[in-house]
Amino acid sequence: MLLQAPGLAPGSTRRQAACSVAREASNVRPVTAPAVAPGRTGVSGRQTLPPARVVSVELEAPTLSTSPATVSTKKLFCEPSGQPASAAYGPALTGRPAPLGASIDADTGAINFSVFSSSADAVSLVLFTEADLNAGRATFEIPLDPYVNRTGDVWHIMLPDLRDDLLYGYRVEGLHQEADKEYPGMRHDTRRVVLDPYAVAVLNRRRWGQMGPNLPYGEEGVLGVMPTWPQAAAALPARRGATFDWEGDTPLNLPVESLVIYEAHVRGFTAHASSGVAAPGTYAGMIERLDYLKSLGVNAIELLPVFEFNELEYYSQIPGSDQYRFNFWGYSTVNYFSPMGRFSAAVGNGGPARASCDEFKQLVKECHRRGIEVILDVVFNHTAEGNERGPTISFRGLDNRVYYMLAPGGEYYNYSGCGNTLNCNQPVVRQFILDCLRHWVTEYHVDGFRFDLASILTRAHSAWHPQQYDQETGQRVAMSSGGAIVSAEGIMTDGAGVPTGYPLSDPPLVEAISEDPVLRNTKMIAEAWDCDGLNQVGAFPHYGGRWSEWNGKFRDVVRNFIKGTDGPWAGDFASAICGSPNIYANNTPHETDWWANNGGRQWKGGRGPHASINFVAAHDGFTLADMVSYNTKHNEANGENNRDGEQHNNSWNCGEEGPTAKWDVNRLRQRQMRNLTSALLLSCGVPMINMGDEYGHSKNGNNNTYCHDSELNYLRWDQVAEDPHGFNRFVRLLIHFRRATPALQRTTFVTEKDIQWHGELPNTPDWTETSRLVAFTLHDGKGGGLYVAFNTSHLPKLLQLPRWGGRVWQPLVDTSKVAPYDFLAVDGVLSAEDVAAARRQMAMWTADHTFPVLPWSCVVLQSAPEDPASTSMIKRASQRAAAPAGPSGPANPMTWATNFISGQPPTPSNAPRGGASGASPYGAAQTAYGANGNGNGGNVIGSYGSAATATTSSSAAARAASAAVAGSSRSASAPRVSPAPAAHSIHNNTNGHVAAAAKPAAGASSGGSSRSNWRAMLDEQQQAPAAAAGAGSWGMSSLASADSDNEGMTAAERAALEAAMRENEALRKRLGL
Repeated sequence: MLLQAPGLAPGSTRRQAACSVAREASNVRPVTAPAVAPGRTGVSGRQTLPPARVVSVELEAPTLSTSPATVSTKKLFCEPSGQPASAAYGPALTGRPAPLGASIDADTGAINFSVFSSSADAVSLVLFTEADLNAGRATFEIPLDPYVNRTGDVWHIMLPDLRDDLLYGYRVEGLHQEADKEYPGMRHDTRRVVLDPYAVAVLNRRRWGQMGPNLPYGEEGVLGVMPTWPQAAAALPARRGATFDWEGDTPLNLPVESLVIYEAHVRGFTAHASSGVAAPGTYAGMIERLDYLKSLGVNAIELLPVFEFNELEYYSQIPGSDQYRFNFWGYSTVNYFSPMGRFSAAVGNGGPARASCDEFKQLVKECHRRGIEVILDVVFNHTAEGNERGPTISFRGLDNRVYYMLAPGGEYYNYSGCGNTLNCNQPVVRQFILDCLRHWVTEYHVDGFRFDLASILTRAHSAWHPQQYDQETGQRVAMSSGGAIVSAEGIMTDGAGVPTGYPLSDPPLVEAISEDPVLRNTKMIAEAWDCDGLNQVGAFPHYGGRWSEWNGKFRDVVRNFIKGTDGPWAGDFASAICGSPNIYANNTPHETDWWANNGGRQWKGGRGPHASINFVAAHDGFTLADMVSYNTKHNEANGENNRDGEQHNNSWNCGEEGPTAKWDVNRLRQRQMRNLTSALLLSCGVPMINMGDEYGHSKNGNNNTYCHDSELNYLRWDQVAEDPHGFNRFVRLLIHFRRATPALQRTTFVTEKDIQWHGELPNTPDWTETSRLVAFTLHDGKGGGLYVAFNTSHLPKLLQLPRWGGRVWQPLVDTSKVAPYDFLAVDGVLSAEDVAAARRQMAMWTADHTFPVLPWSCVVLQSAPEDPASTSMIKRASQRAAAPAGPSGPANPMTWATNFISGQPPTPSNAPRGGASGASPYGAAQTAYGANGNGNGGNVIGSYGSAATATTSSSAAARAASAAVAGSSRSASAPRVSPAPAAHSIHNNTNGHVAAAAKPAAGASSGGSSRSNWRAMLDEQQQAPAAAAGAGSWGMSSLASADSDNEGMTAAERAALEAAMRENEALRKRLGL
């Protein structure tokens, strides 16, 4: 006669009590269990116990009341269970089946232990002192009575008066497929003491990288696997009164569209010596440096895995190196409820294992104080136990068939690429994941989760038939297919006919997370693909828009367009700028999108731009700096002969592979980094910045630094402080600008009323496959807005700006300019006078509604109300211009426009000039604004393709003239500007303004100081070059003409015009015009 026990099939009932079987098991076992081979080797003759019942206890009569009441179960779960007391705890009690894990019983103050295992024959609670843990031996071992300490598939026991400093784990006895061939998928191993999946803190080694004890691992009675995998144990819960003081903290609940996310690694953030923190590489160290993130402008940090993992998992010497492999990133979870213990300064200094919990809570609280949300990168797709060759740490030893996705023969499905796949949609595992997320939200106040390889969460689980027993003997009955629930074709299924691993259109786990009331305001971000080719970007099951997605397509499109690749990239780039409506709004899938045309059809479209988490670089792959410095990956340092890592990086080295001394290559790289960052931060959607990219961190071309605990993965605080090229300042200002611009923080996609597309002429975009120009205006709904243009061609462009009545365009960003004039904002580097002077330099263009853009450059202009005073010079000149219409300058107007906009703008008054030593305005170290470090700007525009080569050797004159605009308001002690070339005869007058030494000359051409006057002077030189013989090729007669015809000009206006004319003279000479 057969009895049916509960199994994994949907709809199965709870395991029935076997009342006819006498209670023969002993309540007490030896302190140390005998060492046997995996599973039941050596005990095959023992009678297998059938499913057990809960002990029957008389209940107390309920007390009548007018309010609703329930029958007390205190007596049911607090009755003695037979295990004797010891010096460390009192007599054991039956215990409660819920909650799972170790908890303090509210009625008795005792510690309740509860663990799930449906396939175990026996379970023992193992207790350790830290000394015994380090010696690889158990301190106490308490066997659980399967008749008293078991409810269904949950084993439980309660210990009163338990010493607070003890640690615990479980020894689980049962079948193992190597010894019990007819039971594939079973992998119990009594040689191992396994971790409680619900453990709140874990201890085995106290400090990062510390090797475990050197024990005779493998010998009888020695726990642990090897020095890199010593025995681990869980901490007991904190006693009452030891609660953390949150000081009123709650999750911030910032709108997702307002976020600027910073992807960071806890250890990597402060491990470098230049961080200057007291506890480098820890939660406490990160707290010390949070003000940097606040000043940078980010309002969310996405932490790489902080669940307990083993950094020594891959520990071995890297071939050809003196370095060792580490599991640095942490994508290999050991325990999901525990903060990584070796990220804790308190634990490292000898504190209790639970100290890591309070230290992480302090980190979250301090982030919230600064308005920064905390998002955790979680790995529910696989665990550190790997495949059948991996160690038994926790899940495998408790219930391998339940926790992992298996084939009928017990083989591991490997959708994660890491050896195993968590059986996410199995009901027990589903509840485990949900409990874990709730724990981190309620206990740690985290604000969101990013799910690594989230597509695995949508795959059908594997299921097994419930074990059957002979009623008379209590022995297991062998089952066909080893108990696996297979289809007629022999394929593993979920018990309902769906093949294991098949993507589900309504995955139960994702639905449960989406609809959970505790997680209602928690941000959910999916990495919507896995390692078996399933890609669900744009159609991940989002349940009413609850989920955002890492948008890998945004990354690929932006990289391809910015480097100037032929293809559909201009149109795709425009869509990316809008938040990818082609992915998230369009409900018609592309014919090549298998998922969206099948199970994901219902999830396609209907979302807003905040569904897109935009990024151009992340922890895996090239950094931003390497993206513009390497064409191919260089992962030789990983010791795998460069076979690892992504092959398709869509990168461009700008003309030289790796580090180079070529100034023009380095300058172009700086420009491209700014272009990529501008594309990221000026796009709708939610931008994410990779740690270190804000200052240009390089990993030497290595795009897979998972195994390096070194400077490759450390934030270089010394480089942040130096900021030699001003890139950190540029990123910081652009982040703050984005956060202050509501038009970029959208919940709905832009319409034609919000955005217009342009080409070299307004409203004439070019969407061909050879297009290298994308320009647009974005309205702010208040009459203003932005004009943004990306020129990814090797040729400069002269763009005509759209005319908005009563408004003018003011330059804000120009990535072709050297710092600090790449971003015109008043800060500690540029004064208001500096910004105004720089904008006046460009007024000759903006007043005429044109703007020049250099090769591989981005410009951003802001619409502002027209100020008649600021354009009076140009208007007066236009009214008085008498010269007839004619050729407007050289045949290619950009040969002089290129020089004009690439010249070094006015040097700020507080910056070192002319090579003088001093503190960098960007950090603590001396620097120069020019990428060549000579202090004079030196912005050499190299010959990119057929573009004209233009240098700015005369840019000192432009700086002098521009600086003079605000000269009268500066301190007399400010550093002087380097003198202009003597041939130009420029000197400082008593007002601090720059004046020409020459007197006005007769016969000068008429025309104002506007752009038309400049053109007239160009025409004059072309038609009568000899007229300027007395004062250089331009001659002072031209300057005199401007002076005599513009008596109403201010000294500042005259100085700016003189400088621009002299710059143009030098350029024309070089170009042979």
